[in-house]
Amino acid sequence: MRDGSLSANLSRSEPSSAPPAWHDGKRYLWLLGTLVPLFLFIGWGLVNLTGLSVFWWIGPMFVYAIIPALDLAIGDDSANPPEDVLAWLENDRYYRWVTYLFLPCQFAALFTGFWLMTRHGGLAVVDRLGIATTLGMLNGIAINTAHELGHKKEHLERWFARIALAPCGYGHFFIEHNRGHHVRVATPDDPASSRLGETFWGFWPRTVVGSLRNGWHLEKTRLRRMNKRTWSLRNDVLNAWTMTVVLWAVLVALFGIGILPYLLLQAVLAFSLLEAVNYLEHYGLRRQTLPNGRFERVSPRHSWNNDHLVTNLFLYHLQRHSDHHANPTRRYQALRHFEESPQLPAGYAAMILLAYFPPLWRRVMDPRVIAHYGGDVTLANLQPRKRERLLAKYGTGASADHASAPAA
Repeated sequence: MRDGSLSANLSRSEPSSAPPAWHDGKRYLWLLGTLVPLFLFIGWGLVNLTGLSVFWWIGPMFVYAIIPALDLAIGDDSANPPEDVLAWLENDRYYRWVTYLFLPCQFAALFTGFWLMTRHGGLAVVDRLGIATTLGMLNGIAINTAHELGHKKEHLERWFARIALAPCGYGHFFIEHNRGHHVRVATPDDPASSRLGETFWGFWPRTVVGSLRNGWHLEKTRLRRMNKRTWSLRNDVLNAWTMTVVLWAVLVALFGIGILPYLLLQAVLAFSLLEAVNYLEHYGLRRQTLPNGRFERVSPRHSWNNDHLVTNLFLYHLQRHSDHHANPTRRYQALRHFEESPQLPAGYAAMILLAYFPPLWRRVMDPRVIAHYGGDVTLANLQPRKRERLLAKYGTGASADHASAPAA
């Protein structure tokens, strides 16, 4: 009887030895994500092949031109895995190793980049700026790998997340995102949820400072409840930052103090790329307030989504953001498309570029937010300083019944 029970438990927790009839057509395409940390090596090869130093800038070329063009050419993939294979799919360890592979490639690129800057007397300043920018792009996308790993329950994956965050010095993201953003998402209290009428350039300082402050406060509160000191390596914010200090010290010791400006530049570019993604994921979306004063539960209506295949492959299905907020520990390969989710007109890669130009962003996105709320702008998450202007411009819809909050 005991053996039978044990066998039943194992069958529920482990994937079947025989795969289901359903086949994941993207199974091996997920390896494309490892091309991101290889940007630098591809650029290096092209510089040697063509003699054109412009290819040191291959990182922004990929992010802002090549990936959006491929998105446009290849289009969408809205297919969901069947419900009866989700457990098997999540337990397939191949998908975990795909994300693990990113990390050694990331660090190989980081050390190679600074070696290239300083070898044989070093490169020209413009070429070093190109390498630093390419490193910033790949370390910014590495934050998304850290995001995928950091939501998991396995201790090793959570440590891998901190390692991926070390090059850009954004270790507090691991704390604030999981325990802050996922609680306050699509509310005025969340520094990582952008507001209707707020530009990216106005959002950037608010989210950078607010996320750091909230991450520190969350960790300080956790340690106080445990009767532990804030200023110790038990503080997960401090031990994440310590990883950055050690890593940067090693790089400076190997390649000289002259790399420090480029280290800082790639870090700022990396976390700015993350914050550009944050800006577009929840722009103008708001969870409504219930009669008891609490916010309604998170639903698919509170995240902007997109099914452009190429960006989803490079970002491990991050664009299926509604399902991620509904099921934060669900692995990327099992995330689903929801018809009721508001849809971006292009993939994240193209929308990030649009966000840098506020007049174009407002022209494309503000009408979509208003339409999402049936013309009632008061239901959106409004930039306080622009509230009156937005009300005068858009007014309110005839009824807010369509947006009534579900019971908690």
